[in-house]
Order: sequence, then C-alpha cells, then structure tokens
Amino acid sequence: MAEKPGAAATAGAAFDFAPGVRAVFTGRSGGVSLPPYDTLNMSGAVGDDPASVARNRLSVAQACEVAESGLTWMRQVHGSHVISYADHGSSGREGDAIFTDVPGLALGVLAADCAGVLLADPRARIVGAAHSGREGTAAGVVTALVAAMAGAGAVPARMRALIGPAICGHCYEVSAQVRYRVAAAVPEAACRTRRGSPGLDIRAGITAQLARAGIRQVDDDPRCTAETPDLYSFRRDGLTGRFAGLIWLAA
Repeated sequence: MAEKPGAAATAGAAFDFAPGVRAVFTGRSGGVSLPPYDTLNMSGAVGDDPASVARNRLSVAQACEVAESGLTWMRQVHGSHVISYADHGSSGREGDAIFTDVPGLALGVLAADCAGVLLADPRARIVGAAHSGREGTAAGVVTALVAAMAGAGAVPARMRALIGPAICGHCYEVSAQVRYRVAAAVPEAACRTRRGSPGLDIRAGITAQLARAGIRQVDDDPRCTAETPDLYSFRRDGLTGRFAGLIWLAA
C-alpha cells in the first residue's frame, strides 16, 4: 500500500501515490507569473501571459522529472466527458476527466476551488484525473471516470483515489436553489456554511460517489483553497490563476 500524501504533497513536491505511480499538487509560489496570477499559474485560459504559463509548466515538468511534451491538459468545461489518451498527442481536448496507460504521460487537472481527483489502478497500470467542482460533481464526472477506467481494464476495488485541495463546505456559500439542485444528484454534498447559510461540500459529495463506485482506498488533501494563501481561489480572489494536480505512471 502506498504511503499517504503528507508534507511532501502539501509542499508541492511529487510523491509516490501508489506503486509505480507518481503525483503532485502544485501551489502558487515559485513561478514567474505577475499579479494577479502570481506566481505559479498553470492555466493558459485565465488571461495570464502565455510565455509565463509556458515557463511555469516547464519548471513543474522538470521538477517532476517528466518531459514537458508529456504534460497533458484538458479544456475543462464543468461537465462529465472522459478523454482517453493513448499517446503523447496534442492536449487541450474538451473534457473534465482523462485517463491513460502510457508511462510518462502526466495527466493534468486545473483548479482554483474545484477539486482535482486523481485515480490509479497500479496493477492494471492505468491512471486518471478528474476536474470535479459543483457542476461536475452533480454531473457525476468522477463516477464516469471510474467507469471508463474499468472499461479499459482497471478494477475499482484495486483503485486508489486522492481528492485534492478544494473549497470547503464552511466557505462554499450558494443559493438555496443551487444547493437543492446539486443535492438532488449528490445528497452528501448539501451542507451549511459557518455562517449558517446554504452551502456545498463537494469533497463529501465526491467521497460518497467514489464509495458507490466501489473504491475503497480514498485519501484527501484537506486544505481549503479559500483559506490557504498558497493555493489559488476564485471565490476568494476573483481574477486569479490555477494550480494543477498531476498524475503519471513511472517509466
């Protein structure tokens, strides 16, 4: 059984997620982007200088000892479409979940309050990543990813999952109508904020979805993006960057 992500993971360093599987969640420091994206913005779709984003991504790839060409990104749209990658082809395809069995292909998910969810079946040598915010969780993107990986040979009972940093239920205030709509699909996501107003706990919702999908080994990075200065948070800052969750099979 792989070690749980600890200090190394929360400091933005790559860690052993499962046998033969590496992962990382980046922070927001150590890059070259200028305010309001300072400094390690990993997204090219939020208005940052493309050259700065490219330098940030190269720095992360080098630190993780993966090829820059192996970084694979999605055009995230808050849905449930799953992408399969069989080679180092061009990234940027539309979807909110991705999986592969290709060693050295680092699957990336970008977030600034939504949860990045990393999955691996180390025996089948298949890894995946999902972008699961309010809409993606309601749409069942993580459930869809588990099913797609199972269709490729992974076994849910063998799979490990890691839910990355996300805005917590105490901070994630929504309207009563939005909470009702999301809770109709994922009851466990409904909560109240620390102010007593309607809220959503997307981590609780994802945890329940993973359990229903048959995944027994679930870890999480409990940091709240809105409460953690070294993580990007759209709810806290508005115009801002995105941190990344990355998972890959070691060669």
